[in-house]
Amino acid sequence: MIEIAGQTINLSDPLVIGIFIAAVLTTLIVILLILAVRRAGQSAQAVNFVATQVSRLGDDVQVLNANQSQLAGNIQTVSDAQANAQVRVIQTMEARLAEVNAQVAERLADNALKSARSLSDMQEKMRETLTGSSEKSTKQLTELQERLATIDKAQSNIEKLSGDVLTLQDILSNKQRRGMFGEIQLTDIVSKALPADAYALQATLSNGKRADCLIHLPNPPGPIVIDAKFPFEAYEALAAADTPEMQKIALRELGNAVRVHIKAISEKYIIEGETADGAIMFLPSEAVYAELHARLPAVVREGFDARVWIVSPTTCMATLNTMRAILKDARMREQAGEIRKALKLLHRDVEIIGEKAGKLETHLRQAGDDVSGVITAATRAGKRADRLDNFDFEELAPDADDTVVPLAPPGT
Repeated sequence: MIEIAGQTINLSDPLVIGIFIAAVLTTLIVILLILAVRRAGQSAQAVNFVATQVSRLGDDVQVLNANQSQLAGNIQTVSDAQANAQVRVIQTMEARLAEVNAQVAERLADNALKSARSLSDMQEKMRETLTGSSEKSTKQLTELQERLATIDKAQSNIEKLSGDVLTLQDILSNKQRRGMFGEIQLTDIVSKALPADAYALQATLSNGKRADCLIHLPNPPGPIVIDAKFPFEAYEALAAADTPEMQKIALRELGNAVRVHIKAISEKYIIEGETADGAIMFLPSEAVYAELHARLPAVVREGFDARVWIVSPTTCMATLNTMRAILKDARMREQAGEIRKALKLLHRDVEIIGEKAGKLETHLRQAGDDVSGVITAATRAGKRADRLDNFDFEELAPDADDTVVPLAPPGT
């Protein structure tokens, strides 16, 4: 940096360097002309030759000035492009980060609001429970007196219940009605344990078989079938058997009936690639279920081997609660998967930014190499000017730059 007449001049500026080189060359040309005039008496041919070379050198200087101006424009263009690219990259990253922060904040706010509502509802229920305890005690005493008055009416209800029992016996004695009874009980249990979109009743499989209930579990294990079976005739014969021999025969018939159901379920409702690798047989009677596990454990093991699990109303409810937990966990994993997808997209955006920055670095390095080439050419031009100033024409030799014509001795 130098200061002339109150103005600061940057010596590293390419334009200043070009002007300085042009001034030096102009000065050298003037000096050469003066020297050439002085020595005009020695050799007119040498003067003409020098004039020709000086003219060529002037053309080279003009070309150098033009290249210098073009280089300055290229450097300015690269600087502007770099600044614009950095601004766009920063804006893109800020926009993505702002979007992610907004989504996270929104979900946190929703969770906080849900928690606050749940806590408020729980507190309200506790207050209602505590407040209503004394009122309920009073009402219960009053209702007790009323119930004592209705005991007389209970006799008629008992008689009516006896009729209902007979009706139930008629239902159980009919195989088709008994199947409907098991399906209705299974539907009631499933509807209480699982959400409506987690199962399908009377679902038809790819083999054309219709299942009483199909639970939509995620893979693994996949959708699983629950089929209601009620071997009532065999169990009724076992209950009516009086002698050990009759009980043994009835017990064997009960086991055979259950085996038939196990085989049918295994063949119809276990389809590779479509359903789970097992199925569930629903027994709508706790008594039949208990008798089966107590006196026919071999049949239960055969069901395990055939991948058919036998459940009663109680154990079916427990099994469905476990399935509900599996479904809840799967849905939570789906939400976590969406978050991972968003993070993966964000990671890809960062990789693209890195690639663009690498390309920009390559362009800047290439511009630096061009500047270095210009400085080397200017150095060679300076050396040639020094030789012309000293009239060392014999020492001039061809360089790597073929655009400069070497001086020839006079008379050639």
